[in-house]
Amino acid sequence: MQKVYFDSAATTEVRPEVIEKMVSVLKEDFGNPSSIHGYGRSAKNHIEQARKNIANYLGVKASEIIFTSGGTEADNLVINSVVRDLKVTHIITSKIEHHAVLHTVQEIESRNNILVSYVAIHPDGTIDYEHLESLLNSSKEKTLVSLMHVNNEVGTILDIDRVGKLCKQYEAIFHSDMVQSVGHYEVNLSEIDVDYTAVSAHKFHGPKGIGFAYIRKNSGLKPLIFGGEQERGYRAGTESVHNIAGMDEALRLSYENLEEEKAYIQDVKQYFIDTLKSNIEGVKFNASCCDVKNSTYTLINVCLPVSVEKAGILLFHLDINGIACSKGSACQSGSGKGSHVLTEILSDEDLQKPSIRFSFSKYNTKEEVDYVVDVLKKFIEE
Repeated sequence: MQKVYFDSAATTEVRPEVIEKMVSVLKEDFGNPSSIHGYGRSAKNHIEQARKNIANYLGVKASEIIFTSGGTEADNLVINSVVRDLKVTHIITSKIEHHAVLHTVQEIESRNNILVSYVAIHPDGTIDYEHLESLLNSSKEKTLVSLMHVNNEVGTILDIDRVGKLCKQYEAIFHSDMVQSVGHYEVNLSEIDVDYTAVSAHKFHGPKGIGFAYIRKNSGLKPLIFGGEQERGYRAGTESVHNIAGMDEALRLSYENLEEEKAYIQDVKQYFIDTLKSNIEGVKFNASCCDVKNSTYTLINVCLPVSVEKAGILLFHLDINGIACSKGSACQSGSGKGSHVLTEILSDEDLQKPSIRFSFSKYNTKEEVDYVVDVLKKFIEE
């Protein structure tokens, strides 16, 4: 049985060079980075060099990079702190955000006197920018806008520069979950009017359990986790030095090889689209994911012409044939619920059919695409 991994939006395979770097740090630089002796200073050097490197990739100051356990913690840190410390009483977001944002906003709404507005979504997965401006224009409260850069389920790309300018025009605070974009796109945060972002290393061939928040200088935020003075006081606790070093190495390699790997992956994606169209009659591509210019090159989300009776076993069938993919975000895969993203953009008829997200990396091949499409075709025709 062939094994195919088409679930890189959930997590990516760690690059060998990253593993080597992490093992080296674990073996040789195991000191506590808060200790003043040589072992501690050596560990601390890895952290601060990584901070400088990451800041340089994103065009910001090193002091604006705060290491976290990943994107979810970074989103929680920012949203909770902004509401608490900057006296935000109005949050504008969308119903197709990652649950790290949606559930945080809903929890804040349940225990605070907070107004939450949801910007309208078009069927192609893009936000209604005119509706966003209307919400901002009519808001009389201190406002936070939280909109993700690249949607993790359907691949829609936010016009982040346009949103940043709108937020600046209406004096709103702007936070963007950039988990699916950093490492896959050149991002210069100094050229965008964004105040906060969230990033996770395991989305660009780095380790799990490490990420960072970009927090613009002089933001006025206070810590949520108390204890030591690590991470400029925002996040107490001994730093995960080997993971930070691994993330630094992964991001370096991602940007050094960005154009070559992007072109390769985009070619695999287009081949997948073309092969599905020519082999499976009635296949649909959700949102604008088949538009290689206006959606991320790293994934497609496909609505398949499968009966309701067979829909429930499709993922199981793919799995027993060695194919890894998903019906949506891996973070909600155990909930038993359908995709909240697709619920917002698909018709009732298409929601009854199975939709599958296939997401790609530099390690995928066109031969794997042929195998997957053949398995799907046989399943549908049985």
